[in-house]
Amino acid sequence: MRRDVIHSLLVANRGEIACRIFRTCRDLGITTVAVYSDADAGALHVREADLAVRLPGAAPADTYLRGDLVVAAALAAGADAVHPGYGFLSENAAFAAAVQDAGLTWVGPPVKAIELMASKTRAKELMGGAGVPLLAPVDPATAGEDDLPLLLKAASGGGGRGMRTVRELGSLPGELLAAAAEAASAFGDGEVFAEPYVERGRHVEVQVMADAYDTVWALGTRDCSLQRRHQKVIEEAPAPGLDEGLRARLHDAAVAAARAVGYRGAGTVEFLVSAEGRPYFLEMNTRLQVEHPVTEAVFGVDLVALQLRVAEGDPLDPVVPAASGHAVEARLYAEDPARDWQPQTGALLTLEVPDAPGLRLDTGYTGGDAIGVHYDPMLAKVIAHAPTRTEAVRLLAGALERARIHGPVTNRELLVRSLRHPDFAAARLDTGFYDRHLADLTAPGAGDPAAAALAAALAEAVRATASPGPAPTPTRFGAWRNLPSQPQVKRFRSEPDGTEHEIAYRTPRTGTPEPYDAPGVRVLVAAPDRVTLERDGVTRHFDLARDRDRLHVDTAGASYTFTALPRFTDPATQTDPGSLLAPMPGTVVRLAEGLAPGAPVEAGQPLIWLEAMKMEHRILAPASGTLTALHAAPGHQVEVGALLAVVQEDPDATPVTASAPASVPAPASVPEENA
Repeated sequence: MRRDVIHSLLVANRGEIACRIFRTCRDLGITTVAVYSDADAGALHVREADLAVRLPGAAPADTYLRGDLVVAAALAAGADAVHPGYGFLSENAAFAAAVQDAGLTWVGPPVKAIELMASKTRAKELMGGAGVPLLAPVDPATAGEDDLPLLLKAASGGGGRGMRTVRELGSLPGELLAAAAEAASAFGDGEVFAEPYVERGRHVEVQVMADAYDTVWALGTRDCSLQRRHQKVIEEAPAPGLDEGLRARLHDAAVAAARAVGYRGAGTVEFLVSAEGRPYFLEMNTRLQVEHPVTEAVFGVDLVALQLRVAEGDPLDPVVPAASGHAVEARLYAEDPARDWQPQTGALLTLEVPDAPGLRLDTGYTGGDAIGVHYDPMLAKVIAHAPTRTEAVRLLAGALERARIHGPVTNRELLVRSLRHPDFAAARLDTGFYDRHLADLTAPGAGDPAAAALAAALAEAVRATASPGPAPTPTRFGAWRNLPSQPQVKRFRSEPDGTEHEIAYRTPRTGTPEPYDAPGVRVLVAAPDRVTLERDGVTRHFDLARDRDRLHVDTAGASYTFTALPRFTDPATQTDPGSLLAPMPGTVVRLAEGLAPGAPVEAGQPLIWLEAMKMEHRILAPASGTLTALHAAPGHQVEVGALLAVVQEDPDATPVTASAPASVPAPASVPEENA
């Protein structure tokens, strides 16, 4: 077989996966080439690459999904190979063919393998012929009560689009139409199929690696059952709680699937495992998976390096590497799980995860970067590897808890609580985990926000009195003194829950602030960036960072963000009743039919649709009444808090309870960046 030595590699992707591939390239002495949209001009993957080529525009459809531009960029930069990463064009057979037609090495599976696995229905037919276990398909036209519940799925694409669960036969026709319409909008293919819905099933997958010499490795199992909106949140290897017989059956089925399509390179065969332990083929991902680091940790391999070796024509060792220990990965997203998983945007001021043996951080961001509206909200992946599952879970939870993450709201606390949940600890895993536990996992925690707010007030008082010049020396106290100065007040609002804290303190002639009416509290250290308090004999340290009117407070076991408020509320800042404000930056994609000033609206009626970070958000009427003002129009870019419309309530109508806007995957013809 001809050997194609790779000297320069273009990564047809962005963010975390581009940075991760570049890391391996640097280790191997391969020159790296990035592509970037205008929105990513200052992104980390661009800064880390040896060369970079601009793709004009910001939307994925104009940039990272333009295979012709990516191939042209590779040729312009003198690259001799292309790695697609995951998402975007990674499973696009036409793109893979175009790369090869341009005389470049394609770091991925054969074009034919991608084509065969592109449609879930065709893939299932092929896998059935190869002896891979399948769920029996159900013909929606003849489905009866005994077939319920059913799962409707789009034949193409992923990310939960075109997917519906049907529990009542009467709703099947409408759900079929809705699923087909969503699939056609998202993927350009309205084909939908039905299969039995497996209650409390587990998502278990097998990593395969194959070469051109008929060697296929099955590199263990991964459990990816903790998902939101059919996207994974926490993954681990090996999948816990599988008996050796089931594990062997999954390995054999994955190898059979790879051989059936003449696979080459890294791929993943995904299965649904029922509560009774029966596996069923879901799909084969013909690319590197987001969760590949847990397999790398357990098997001691570099999957990207293996991809490059196979693409160059080298054989794999006939002996599969041995596994050791357990690994768990958590995806850190800029999103608010308590508010329907709303994506968050803005400046990421700080992203610091502890560095310790067994920990790994894969990220496309550093402190100071901006999180925009155009791409997936994943900030980073944190991976822990240890001899046992218990140790790996504990290591990961502790690292996330101690991380300093300042900026937009993230799912960090949800991750920590998930890892420490009794069901997760006992490996009682299934895809309904968050459906059952989300309310408890996002409820107010057992921390002490009042103490954090006190530390913020004292730090602000010291900062306000510090003179310009060198940083002030922390003031140390033996105890809090009862001096006759008048108390002052600072007000803060906790983010994102909105709780307000009013802190009274006094500043005596020494200029050092002291808490007012806080029995049992002693101030040991006070500085603008660090406060140490002793309460009832227990000492706690608070590290503080300020960004304009926001203060970030990190302490053992908890982190808080406060917005400094004026002492008295300014009436001019209040909005009129019925005002609909943008909950996040985004683009207005459509309005309700006939929506115009003077139009009647019903409580809970969707009025305005915003799109941000590949999610579509519906803005609902807060009450029945009349639309008196409309400031939104399709195509408008809006900032958070922008006034979109005003509804004047009918005094005889019943208002709806305020809630976060409903969010669904955006119906754009863009594959999920992080599947």
